[in-house]
Amino acid sequence: MDWGHSALGVLLGSEYQVIFFFSTLTFGIFLTVHLFSIPEKALATDRAGDHDLSDTVLLLGMHGNGYGAVPKETAIEPEIRARSFSALSEANAVTSSAKQPNKEVQKRMTLKSLLYVMITMPNHYRCLCVSHLLGWTAFLCNMLFFTDFMGQIVYKGNPYAEHNSSAYVTYERGVEVGCWGLCINAVRPRRLSPDVQRLLLPYIGLKGLYFVGYFVFGLGTSLIGLFPNIIATLTLCSVFGVMSSTLYTIPFNLISEYHKEEEAQRKQRGEGQAEHDRGTGVDCAALTCMVQLAQIIVGAGLGALVNIVGSVIVVVLSASTVSLIGCLFIALFIRYVE
Repeated sequence: MDWGHSALGVLLGSEYQVIFFFSTLTFGIFLTVHLFSIPEKALATDRAGDHDLSDTVLLLGMHGNGYGAVPKETAIEPEIRARSFSALSEANAVTSSAKQPNKEVQKRMTLKSLLYVMITMPNHYRCLCVSHLLGWTAFLCNMLFFTDFMGQIVYKGNPYAEHNSSAYVTYERGVEVGCWGLCINAVRPRRLSPDVQRLLLPYIGLKGLYFVGYFVFGLGTSLIGLFPNIIATLTLCSVFGVMSSTLYTIPFNLISEYHKEEEAQRKQRGEGQAEHDRGTGVDCAALTCMVQLAQIIVGAGLGALVNIVGSVIVVVLSASTVSLIGCLFIALFIRYVE
């Protein structure tokens, strides 16, 4: 849509001002909805607070039986509180008062303890972070430059031509169709992917789903790069949604499984929480940081790579290559808990 010649575009000055206006408006609306949608209660240390928190955990457990949820465990009330705090022991920096009823001990997060936890990260957590970094690097390579790829490679337009030339108009048309391709990625496949994952999970497990998500994305982007046809490219846009669904779900489910396994092993040995015990919050934060690291890698390296090769086709081929490398890494180094 040509926002520059619309009434709003004339009022604000250009289509870029219109785009930023709608972005700011959307962000403001959903930020307001987010702030006022769920009332927040401070964590209480008295017995009434223990009861309320336990009820909250039980309520969340009743609604968490779907894919990706941690299975409920039948336990007494103090054990539920202990589990809830062990899952966020490093994030909230509070130890459970249920295990120490006579004295209240508060564990504070310090830079030293945080660095210690990160440095002593077990090997399977490091491998999961590396695979997550490879996945986000491949995904961002493709998504950030996909419209430019459509305009230059698929439609054979020229973004550097005169604005009234047919080459530039063709490029803009390709960018517009590329935006529709991203809409296809955003709408349909992301709705289907969780259902497909739920069906395949009993047969291939979390590691298998992780591998399949990377492999489908790598195969789809390689076909787009090798055969840049309009219909084929728009059809294969559906694999982008498969990758995004994989990145947002599978790694965090694996972290949950790792922590459940470690907790079960501690119970078998009769051990309690260690001084520098790992928390789910820290591991999830480390995993999420891979997104920012991937953005730095893509922003710093992909532009130079395009300049060296001289064509934006290297964008989708790079995404495909990194994704297939991620497949091999998952198959060789990612540990799956039965």
